[in-house]
Amino acid sequence: MLERMDVSDREIVDAVAAVGNEMLELLCQLVEVPTTIGNEEPGQQLMEEAYRDLLGLEPADIAMDAQLLRSHPRAAPFSWDVSQKRNVVCDWPPAGAGGRSLVLQGHIDVVGPASERLWRTQPFRAVREDDWLYGRGSGDMKAGLAAIAGAVLGLRTLGLAPLAPVQLQSVVEEECGGNGALQCVVSGLRPDAAVIPEPYPGYIPTSQVGVLWFHVDIAGTPAHVADAQDGFNAIEASFTVVNELHALEDELNESPPAPFDGVSHPISFNVGVVSGGDWASTVAAECTLSCRIAHYPGTPVVELQRRVEDAVARAAAANVYLAEHPPVVRYDGFACEGSTLAGDEPVVQALSAAWEAVTGDRVATGATTATTDVRTFIAAGIPAACIGPRAERIHGVDERVFLPSVMQTAQVLALLVRDWCGLA
Repeated sequence: MLERMDVSDREIVDAVAAVGNEMLELLCQLVEVPTTIGNEEPGQQLMEEAYRDLLGLEPADIAMDAQLLRSHPRAAPFSWDVSQKRNVVCDWPPAGAGGRSLVLQGHIDVVGPASERLWRTQPFRAVREDDWLYGRGSGDMKAGLAAIAGAVLGLRTLGLAPLAPVQLQSVVEEECGGNGALQCVVSGLRPDAAVIPEPYPGYIPTSQVGVLWFHVDIAGTPAHVADAQDGFNAIEASFTVVNELHALEDELNESPPAPFDGVSHPISFNVGVVSGGDWASTVAAECTLSCRIAHYPGTPVVELQRRVEDAVARAAAANVYLAEHPPVVRYDGFACEGSTLAGDEPVVQALSAAWEAVTGDRVATGATTATTDVRTFIAAGIPAACIGPRAERIHGVDERVFLPSVMQTAQVLALLVRDWCGLA
């Protein structure tokens, strides 16, 4: 058995800094692979190569199991095929005993670039300008995956290994429900903690909202536009439904619980996609609204679903046609509850100490109006926290990440491995 080693902050920070080029190269390669939902595999191949060739570890697959997921109470409902999808993981074997086990996780999937014409650069081209790297997914969250690799590589160049199992995970489907993380939780290592370097610089969100995706199908009656009075326009009818759902949003924001009472407008409703109609001169026969709404920790998903369905029913009751042909609400994608982690949880304290040691700045904790995969670990009884690089305009146009913060994140993760797992 190898002897436990006390390695200084400076030795670790310098070792990670020395592999900065390798970390940046991996990040650029990842950004230039458009790993939108359903197209994650090329990115997973890159992560598999990085685990094996860069880190010298043996990667493995945790395949997505549709039957298991659809039967799991915390899974997000999904209508798409996952049979060819996999999460890529690798175990960093311990060189001794006495430490605490850890998962370092990131997601390979990214959202679409929205309108490419609005980007200054090509969305899936890694473009460096000074200390910023542009490209879809650069911040959310391929920089986090690169930082994990940099942390491990830096420690391994010093000839160090953890005193407890460490598993690295590159998961799919974080952006549409979190089933990739769930598959790993039910299939893999049961760690003492998990850390996800999502782009929360100097901030550990200890409370995050739950998220619900839903679709509202509205049926109309087609007619020639010259006889529009003989038809019923499903697209125009959707306006009433949207207004009623915004009223629900207002209700949810009236009296937010702590710590969300310190956040301006913590609950957001969004119509993300509208599809309907088939001809400019035909009264639209159908319309589908694809929406997202959030809710507070402690609120069951079924309760939010009931309130959404009630809002749609109120909109329908106000229209004679919709009252007779009520819209249909269905669910596909996110259906998760919020989560809360105590600020004095040991992994929060260890992560905060590592951040302060690298940056000199104190870490803040509190609420986030987004959701991350930490909720899946927490729901399974595994303490989990986020902290990561500085990124701007994620899910928007000209997404970018501040490269010095990627290095800092890698150094923080390396110190965390030392302090949480121990090194030999």
